[in-house]
Amino acid sequence: REREREREREMLGVGYADIVKENKLFEHYYQELKIVPEGEFEQFMEAMREPLPATIRITGYKSHAKEILHTLKEKYFKEIQDLEVDGQKIEAPQALSWYPDELAWHTNMSRKILRKSPLLEKFHQAIPPNLLHILILDMCAAPGSKTAQLIEMLHADMDVPFPEGFVIANDVDNKRCYLLVHQAKRLNSPCIMVVNHDASCMPRLLVEQNGKKDILFYDRVLCDVPCSGDGTMRKNIDVWKKWTTSNSLHLHGLQLRIAVRGVEQLAVGGRMVYSTCSLNPVEDEAVIASLLEKSEGALELVDASADLPGLKYMPGITSWKLMTKEGQWYSDWSEVPTSRHTQIRPTMFPPTDQEKLLSMKLERCMRILPHHQNTGGFFVAVLVKKAPMPWNRRQPKSSTYSHLSFPPPSPQLRNKEATSFSEGAQAEEPPAEEGDGETPTEGHPCNSNAPENPPDPPPSKKMKLFGFKEDPFVFLTEDDPVFPPIQAFYDLSPDFPKLNVLTRTHEGKKRHLYMVSKELRNVLLNNSERMKVINTGVKVWSRNNDGEQFGCAFRLAQEGIYTLYPYIRARVINISVEDVKILLTEENPFLSRLGDDAHAQAKKLEMGSIVLRYQPDPNDPSAPQCPIELCGWRGKTSIRAFVPRNERLHYLRMVGVEVFRDKQGKKEGGAAATQEGNTEGQEEPGQEAATEQEGSDTEQNGSAESKTNVRGVLVLYSVPCVLMLYYTCISLYSSANQL
Repeated sequence: REREREREREMLGVGYADIVKENKLFEHYYQELKIVPEGEFEQFMEAMREPLPATIRITGYKSHAKEILHTLKEKYFKEIQDLEVDGQKIEAPQALSWYPDELAWHTNMSRKILRKSPLLEKFHQAIPPNLLHILILDMCAAPGSKTAQLIEMLHADMDVPFPEGFVIANDVDNKRCYLLVHQAKRLNSPCIMVVNHDASCMPRLLVEQNGKKDILFYDRVLCDVPCSGDGTMRKNIDVWKKWTTSNSLHLHGLQLRIAVRGVEQLAVGGRMVYSTCSLNPVEDEAVIASLLEKSEGALELVDASADLPGLKYMPGITSWKLMTKEGQWYSDWSEVPTSRHTQIRPTMFPPTDQEKLLSMKLERCMRILPHHQNTGGFFVAVLVKKAPMPWNRRQPKSSTYSHLSFPPPSPQLRNKEATSFSEGAQAEEPPAEEGDGETPTEGHPCNSNAPENPPDPPPSKKMKLFGFKEDPFVFLTEDDPVFPPIQAFYDLSPDFPKLNVLTRTHEGKKRHLYMVSKELRNVLLNNSERMKVINTGVKVWSRNNDGEQFGCAFRLAQEGIYTLYPYIRARVINISVEDVKILLTEENPFLSRLGDDAHAQAKKLEMGSIVLRYQPDPNDPSAPQCPIELCGWRGKTSIRAFVPRNERLHYLRMVGVEVFRDKQGKKEGGAAATQEGNTEGQEEPGQEAATEQEGSDTEQNGSAESKTNVRGVLVLYSVPCVLMLYYTCISLYSSANQL
């Protein structure tokens, strides 16, 4: 969105320089609140007016990410360290001290500077523009950077195709859900599901265990709520002129409702991270304090500072006051006139009971200020659930279903404000099993005026669907006729989980086959009427009609090769680094172009879909030290790799081939044309059809499926984004005995 606004300004002849980075109300408000240490306010404001420097995070599965890091350090960082652009000396990037394994780097370059120098543009292009046992709910997930990092953590071990956990990523905006799909599919995990609901009334989900349906509770919940975003002023310049205290007052109620729903969905013993890009205590400490007060000891604020050694932050504050946009201050709810009661709520103020306030330990919250480490502003708090919420009567029972524990369902939100934030999907609560239900013992925390003995909740509302109607998710049976030819052609191992395979149509030929983890299969089968699923699963096979003459009508899909490869025992060619270079820089090389070993293997195979596997040689430190699996096609006299362009560039850089595209999109620097569709040598039967299939793999259901399967890439972030990504994720994963 920021880039779109910048392009619009350029078209209109208006630049960011025309926006005055000044807001007297903002300065007055934060000076009075004293969230900045004494004597540092001018430094704080100066930092806020400076452009935010770019930060690099190397994302992807660990072994591939380390290869990208090696290439960066040995090549790109050295090339730019003595560069000067517009009188500014470009400093070599520095690793962020608090981020593990040197996978995040800080620069002194803004995005604008990055685009000004050809050498920096080359460096920028090295950063592709497209990018366990734990059950995670990401409540406000779009655009997806946090979700992607959670997926990376699930797949820390690349040899495990189906980690025993999953991420359910939700967003209320239907269109942003498709952006979320695009982001998540860069890692192509079978353990991710994207859903479209209002986070403040997220439906309960069911899972089946031992023939009985139970309520699904999550081990971790990420609650990165919508906020005023005044911590992002360094990159979102529009905030300077739009900022007012009313923004925070309007958002507080929604933030609290989402946080309440988050802890309701959390299993006892689980953790929830609450975060904002706002510095305002009305959106930060006020929400946490209200949540802790209503929990009556069921929640505890965690001191998670040890998770980020080297990070500078300010502890949470215990005293604050409110200001209207007209400049009127209120220190306590009793001072607020009746005419303001619809705008200002009691939960926006600190607790008046000092003993209770001290017991909350609000100083364990963390506020990151821009001038301390040249970042943006950010707030985060980590909560652990020690007991059921007080409006739940029963202690949740334990379950042997992986890491699931199943507290009884929480009550529905009881007032109109709590149940209808927007026109997002609403879902009825699942019926409670006899003896496992719950009866409210007090008013719901979202309703401060709830009576001591509230009436029964209103009848459940039927789920309303908005946006594009998705195609169904249809799981195949073990005896589906599609399996025998696939089983024979690829010699799938006996433990291949056929029940995890699904398609997206009830009728006609199956065009694509997808796979999900067994846990997500359980969720899908038991909640089709309860939730709106936008996308899930990873594509593993695509139909190639001409392939039947070679023994199988389904060719392998690059997107799912890392999920599927552990089960494939045939059609595999082991290749060298030089073979990788040839396959990715030549569209249709003859078999004789391969090395002797790979050539001999290829000659023994019949025509059709194949796996091209590079296995690292520990005795050759100059070669990539991570496995690479590519989908390919063995033709009559030639061979080709079916790898999307962006991923080709990624792998080529990993093996030391530099590819640079100029601003017209033409490629320079030693690599031959990589555009799919151009061929050299003889066309093979079925090859053209397979190419067309590859080029039309975008989902017909509107999900805009990404055709990249990047296992280790670079993404440009601001420092607060990297901080948010790492801190929220490490906090989600931290516990007394697990980091």
